[in-house]
Amino acid sequence: MEKEVFELEIGGKTLKVKTTDWTPQSSGSCLVSYGETEVIANVVMSNKNIDDMDYFPLTVEYEEKFYAAGRIFGSRFMKREGRPTDESILTGRMIDRAIRPRFPKDFKREVQVVVTCLCWDGENDPDILGLVAASFALSISEIPWNGPVGAIRIGRKNNEWIINPSYIERTEGDFDLTLAAIEDEKKNILINMIEMGAKEAPEADFISATELVLKDLKKLIDFQKDATKKIGKEKIKFEPAVNTEMEKEMQEFLGDKLDKAVTFAKPGEKNLGETEVLKQELIKHIEAKYPKEGKTKQVMPFFEKEMERIIIRNILDKDQRPDFRGLDEVRNLSAEVSVLPRTHGTGVFKRGLTRVLSILTLGGPADQQTLEGMEFVGKKRFLHHYNFPPYSTGEVGFMRGPKRREIGHGNLAEKALLAVIPDPEIFPYTIRIVSEVMSSNGSTSMASTCASCLALMDAGVPIKAPVAGISIGLAHDEKTGKYKLLTDIQGPEDHYGDMDFKVAGTKTGITAVQMDTKIDGIGIEIIKEALEKAKNTRYKILEVMEKTIASPRKSLSIYAPKIASIKINPAKIGEVVGPKGSIINKIIEDCNGIQIDIEDSGVVSVTGQNQEDVDKAINIIKNIVREVTIGETFEGVVRKIMDFGAFVDILPGQSGMVHISKFVAKKIDKVEDVVNEGDKIPVKVISIDEKGRINLSAIDAGFKPKK
Repeated sequence: MEKEVFELEIGGKTLKVKTTDWTPQSSGSCLVSYGETEVIANVVMSNKNIDDMDYFPLTVEYEEKFYAAGRIFGSRFMKREGRPTDESILTGRMIDRAIRPRFPKDFKREVQVVVTCLCWDGENDPDILGLVAASFALSISEIPWNGPVGAIRIGRKNNEWIINPSYIERTEGDFDLTLAAIEDEKKNILINMIEMGAKEAPEADFISATELVLKDLKKLIDFQKDATKKIGKEKIKFEPAVNTEMEKEMQEFLGDKLDKAVTFAKPGEKNLGETEVLKQELIKHIEAKYPKEGKTKQVMPFFEKEMERIIIRNILDKDQRPDFRGLDEVRNLSAEVSVLPRTHGTGVFKRGLTRVLSILTLGGPADQQTLEGMEFVGKKRFLHHYNFPPYSTGEVGFMRGPKRREIGHGNLAEKALLAVIPDPEIFPYTIRIVSEVMSSNGSTSMASTCASCLALMDAGVPIKAPVAGISIGLAHDEKTGKYKLLTDIQGPEDHYGDMDFKVAGTKTGITAVQMDTKIDGIGIEIIKEALEKAKNTRYKILEVMEKTIASPRKSLSIYAPKIASIKINPAKIGEVVGPKGSIINKIIEDCNGIQIDIEDSGVVSVTGQNQEDVDKAINIIKNIVREVTIGETFEGVVRKIMDFGAFVDILPGQSGMVHISKFVAKKIDKVEDVVNEGDKIPVKVISIDEKGRINLSAIDAGFKPKK
């Protein structure tokens, strides 16, 4: 490929796309930079179809490289990138969600998209660049793809909208929205992927932000189209997953049996069992007729296509959902708390067959997760983890580490709750919630949000407001434009439907949104309608949750650790730690193994299982950093006797010197004439010199020697 450079001004900066001769064996490749952040995308396609799959075999990988940030990470023994970070996995998922719907439905060749961050400037996030790069590389390649996709982020700080905000602007802001969009045949800009986190933003703000960036999204799409016209390869032709003759034969075999099995199924969430029987009958029929030709590979994609057609048709023409609920009807809701005896907080949320148990654990600052990645190095005090075991869908499967989907769902619920988590100054605990999906039939991520909120309140975490979430679905006819929205989608509607629009928030506003589509995308009117339905349903769910537990408990579990914090002068941190940690280790030993965490700002947190131990440690630390004043009296302990006097400990870590002349009124030859090391004596502060050294007097404190 010839070297080309394309530039576009967006958000006050220049987006630069370059093609190179670095990767001649990729189907498509490009470098994309914004500021001094630069990513490379490479796309590759296999040579033949994989026909026996009911899904498109696309893999998207986003790779963070530590060299991009100019850092060498890892242990002393391993100095290379290992398992991808959660941030990397989430970025890969975001790119996947935006580009996957743009592939032809009958296309079954393996496609891999690899996006690598080569350079990172610490200001511009590579995730948006990665999505643009993937779109551009696919557009100019020979791979069949109905792009391009435009992507943009919009933030808000001090009530001002910011296009592609920096990390600092996002941290200081209250709104973070990422949108991906396409342009349809009528030149309309349609949104096909949404990712959002906010601090209880009203729905109107979401609409305003989206409308604001539509022109920028169009600029990005037109920019890629112009470049593709200039350097794009001709798209290959491919065989559809189901050929016309086989499709006709399978339709004749099934007749109207599949239609009746779906349309006249018994009401209820598990009402499509007969369709599986028909699928197996069809497979046996094709196997018997074509025993050596491998025709059964075409059954799965055909069956999926027919199921989708019937379910969407029934919704659009008859308002008939697979389980016969009304379009806005929510399944039965219920909630429980305090279901386990020794955990710090628990919540169970049930919505139809979807059931999630969330368990909360409180820890001290030392329990925070240490993060070491390309984009972020630091600590994390609120963690939400999501598990999806195979039994939750009545299946048998491998029990291994969390998959990409589990990380994505866990992060969505975490984002939804983060806006209401109290600041560490108010609640210094580390909070970890694990959501165990017990039964799944649609939108377990939103059920996890609800269950986790219940667990937070059950644990006594002073959250700012309860949070709930719901998913809105869509049935859409792309030929006529007719559509209907579905509240609280379940399994078949999620699988065969056209949209999954998840919205979480409080009664005040939205805290998180995630949307994916299987169609071209959706316009502003559908977004407005979906947000309104989600808002109304969210209020209903919050009412159910509040009947179970209306607000956070006033006290923590007796099994939760106890924490107390104080703020000290940062200059006195060394006094608390002591030489080689001697003082802090002595405090820990004297207080039965409590944990002490000291931040550079001077915040000292003490964590222990016993409140008395915590209070004792706090008092010791207060005394260590206490500013002694002239005229104060103390009961001190003689620590060391010298020829000229004695050093007396008056506070932990603080001592003063009593001159030999300041013990008694008469002259003495030796200090040992009146005191011994270890004696307790009253002393008074008589002066503090310019170096902070404390001079004491025993006479002025009324000392009377026993000798």
